[in-house]
Amino acid sequence: MSGRTHARACPERTCVGCRERAAKSDLLRIVVVGGECLPDPRGTLPGRGAYVHPSPACTDLAVRRRAFLRAFRVRGPLDTADLRRHVERAAHVTP
Repeated sequence: MSGRTHARACPERTCVGCRERAAKSDLLRIVVVGGECLPDPRGTLPGRGAYVHPSPACTDLAVRRRAFLRAFRVRGPLDTADLRRHVERAAHVTP
């Protein structure tokens, strides 16, 4: 026996809003479908994903910095209305 523990590494991602690294499970995955940013809480939707803290502050910062446009490598505006509703709903549920 080598004495090493076999702890599994927790995958980390960077929040596109605040640029802080966090555990993948602590962040909300976002995908683009038809020019619209949609939340992907289960992480099963196909395509490129971007991660953001599920807080209105990080979501607003990402929109203001145009981080979603860079992360998804798209031009033109993206509709973030559904994403904002999802994040605000989640913020009201959590204490």
